[in-house]
Amino acid sequence: MSSVLIPIVAAIIALGVAAQVLADRFQVPSVIFLLAAGIIVGPEILGLLDPNAFGDALSAIVGLSVAIIVFEGAFHLKLEKLRSAPGAVIQLVTVGAAISLIGTAIAVRFLLGQSWPVSLLVGSLLVATGPTVISPILEVVPVRDRVAAALETEGVVNDVSAAIMAVVVFEAVLHPGDPIGVLVQDFSARLGIGVAVGVLVAVIVWYLLRHIDLSARSAVQNARLIVLASALVSYGLADSLASEAGIAAVATSGMLLGNLDLPYEQDIESFKGDVTLIVLSFVFIALAALLSFEDLLRLGLPGLAVAVVVAGIVRPIGVLLSTTGGRLTTAERFFISGVGPRGIIPASVATLFAVELQAAGQTEVANVLVGVVFLTILFTVVVEGGFARHIAESLDVIPMRVLIVGGGTVGRALAERLEDRGENVVIIEQDEQMIERCREQGYTVHKGDGTDTDVLRKAGVENCKIIVAATGDDDVNLLVAQLAESKFSVDTIIARANNPDNVDAFEDLGVKTVSSSIATAWGIDNIIERPALANWMTEIGRSGDVQEVEVTSEQHVGKTIDEFDGELPAGVIIALVGREGNNQVPDPDFTIQRGDHLTFLGRKEAVREALDLCHPHD
Repeated sequence: MSSVLIPIVAAIIALGVAAQVLADRFQVPSVIFLLAAGIIVGPEILGLLDPNAFGDALSAIVGLSVAIIVFEGAFHLKLEKLRSAPGAVIQLVTVGAAISLIGTAIAVRFLLGQSWPVSLLVGSLLVATGPTVISPILEVVPVRDRVAAALETEGVVNDVSAAIMAVVVFEAVLHPGDPIGVLVQDFSARLGIGVAVGVLVAVIVWYLLRHIDLSARSAVQNARLIVLASALVSYGLADSLASEAGIAAVATSGMLLGNLDLPYEQDIESFKGDVTLIVLSFVFIALAALLSFEDLLRLGLPGLAVAVVVAGIVRPIGVLLSTTGGRLTTAERFFISGVGPRGIIPASVATLFAVELQAAGQTEVANVLVGVVFLTILFTVVVEGGFARHIAESLDVIPMRVLIVGGGTVGRALAERLEDRGENVVIIEQDEQMIERCREQGYTVHKGDGTDTDVLRKAGVENCKIIVAATGDDDVNLLVAQLAESKFSVDTIIARANNPDNVDAFEDLGVKTVSSSIATAWGIDNIIERPALANWMTEIGRSGDVQEVEVTSEQHVGKTIDEFDGELPAGVIIALVGREGNNQVPDPDFTIQRGDHLTFLGRKEAVREALDLCHPHD
């Protein structure tokens, strides 16, 4: 047996690595390549990989792999991120989940003619989106933190609720005479056991990492192994007490440990990420190889219609209703509506259920269950996962990430203007009062010292385009600028100089510097000498705007300013043209070249239309 399994496992891992490389190359979620690889090498096409070679061990391997994946996803759910969209998160996992369950059940009932218990079983499974499919999408689509928080939390929580709910409904399918009260009690018991085990394991692991003296040579390695073992132990212990309670346990322990102050946290996260990539590859390829074209074709167009209804009607209705009145913009709500791929939990649990249903003589139900679930997974992963970046770009929800160190008056005022333009702003602040004030105004805040490299990393400095040091302490601002330049190579570094005598020190580092006192003097001078312009400038970000953009559209290269001006919307003018570092007010016959930087001034809406003309989305 081992001689057969070794090349199979090696092949799956090799395919998984290849899928990850291709995903990075083409900037699409890796699950698309993983699914394709599993189907191609599986029995349906090349026949090189037969998951049945694992026998009964496959379900155990998949279960432990899912435990690691869910644990890793929950570990990354930080409270700071959750606070950025609390209303949306709560409603997505309650109202949104209920709409998904009911809507999917109705589709299965009337499109496929199945009984209500079977329809509800399919609906309960397809509630789950899950970190297995959401995380790869968010790796290639850098959306705003509050959008990522909503999607990630929905994935982790719905994985738990869907797995437990499906087990309870499955019992109702096998034993239709059980009263509804028994089913509710069963669901609550399984969830309670999972949460209790997860809390217990998290407390033990926290104690071990904080209070046991790990030797210096192997401290990091031991910390990694303890955390990895905690995921497997919490899953195994809870699942032995109640079926599918293990998912709730790993989600609970992962979320708790991820928000505790653990030693070697960065090393733990890096290690878990590598392990997760391996098990994710194994699970997706192995389960995709189980896919039967016969099961899919048997469903025909009604089966495909169910998948389309789930993704194109039920999902948008659930998201739009559950996010009404929150902080998410309309574009962000539509993006979340269009990104709800189903993942490992529905596939693995449906496969296990199908085996039991066939043993109970319900072969037709088993075929419908597996067919609908796998067809929906394929449809949502390929369509929603594959086009996630295009959806985000068309809705303009991929912002530029800006990190502001200092949540005082200056930092919050700057954040307001940047967020109004749709940028993803993250503030770093360590004063509790300032943190609460920032959060009250709806900003994403990371608590900590902005001169600490670990704090900067957690806030996302490695992915940011601009960092602004805006504290009231010039020494802090100077150190932040030095770290951003030497450690993280941020594209644009801007610093606030509270003392004008320190401007030269900042500029010697190549840091763009704004002196508070000089800026104030300019502002007062503008009010005295140019009152109309000064009054208009205060409206920038409200009714008016000034924006600079690089010309990338070949359609406008070679045109004169006079020709291009005739195509601009009303209410906007070209104030400056920058070329090779030189800026000038352009003459009407000035010819635009690719790479020129145009500065538009005018009404906010008109300015943004002009930006799209010069630099359209791909």
